Amino acid sequence: MRIARFTNAGVRDAEVSEHGFATDDGLGLKLTRFHRADSDDVVLLLHGLPASTDMFIMPEHRNLVSFLLDSGYPDVWSLDFRMSNRFPYDTETHRFTLDDIALFDHPAALQELRRHIGNKRVHVIAQCLGSVSFMMSLAAGLVGDIASVTSNSVALVTRVPRWSRIKLGFGPGFFDYVAGVSFLDSRFGDAPPLTRGWMISRAVSLFHRECDFRACHMISFMWGAGNPGLWSHENLAPETHARVADLFGANGLHYYRHMRRMVRAGHAVRHDDRLPGLPSDYLELAGDITTPVLFLTGDRNHVFRDSNIVCHEIMSAARPGLHELQVLPGYGHVDPIIGKDAARDVFPHILEFLRKHSVDGADGAR
Repeated sequence: MRIARFTNAGVRDAEVSEHGFATDDGLGLKLTRFHRADSDDVVLLLHGLPASTDMFIMPEHRNLVSFLLDSGYPDVWSLDFRMSNRFPYDTETHRFTLDDIALFDHPAALQELRRHIGNKRVHVIAQCLGSVSFMMSLAAGLVGDIASVTSNSVALVTRVPRWSRIKLGFGPGFFDYVAGVSFLDSRFGDAPPLTRGWMISRAVSLFHRECDFRACHMISFMWGAGNPGLWSHENLAPETHARVADLFGANGLHYYRHMRRMVRAGHAVRHDDRLPGLPSDYLELAGDITTPVLFLTGDRNHVFRDSNIVCHEIMSAARPGLHELQVLPGYGHVDPIIGKDAARDVFPHILEFLRKHSVDGADGAR
């Protein structure tokens, strides 16, 4: 089955609308609304790097948006912020960091969202660096009135495998100044022979014999340590594995520099003093967060290891009983969202948490 890129075909029986807005630093971003009915509880989805809204609306199996719409949450929104592969930003030379997203993208998105929904309760479900950056916004007090947050894989604690630490240490400088590329792209394998991208992809594939998809190899190299790094192959539908380059595109190198600083610190910290008003250490403010957080992580997480387990321990010590942790057997970094059986194995945990913090309590939002 050939699946069209950027298709909304995975969501049926819902009105789909797009809502563009601008950030204070001059980027145009987009919210997509999947609406069946008005609700007192609204869900906002945040992708990771280098993904997009597409990870939540996959037509090859029951996706997260459809699951939520069918489960009593009929007003679901998804934000494509500056890390989205639907935009060209990450194939341009730039110096964006997670601080930019925390300061500019998430607050502007919440302002635009509330322009449409008013003061209704907002629940955030976030993946990867979408989760890190949103938790940074939350800790810094840049977004408020959030009913609940579900954080998959990583939040304010950043613990990675040893191989990832090595790549973070040497990779950005090597690719900027030696290889001469300002971004990495899962589609490098499709580049013309003997070009920089083609040679990078072939070199990466020499160390990845676990499958025949060069895009899968590049994504494992770009994020994580493993064969493959971001998921377990058995958790993906064949159609998903064949189109991972559609779901996970290019990302700029400067994000890695911010992640390197965070990994060395062990948790979320400010990259530099370029953006005034941001805290130097976001985890120090975690005890001030009164929003309940569900920390999700696969027990085969080869990207951020036990980061969410440790973050749950730290934040629960400051606010006993407020936060929850769910470790997912057999899952890795992103397959809890894009896995073929995620609707059976993972989404019910998210739903249970949402219902605990919705207007109608355990009966869900109706």
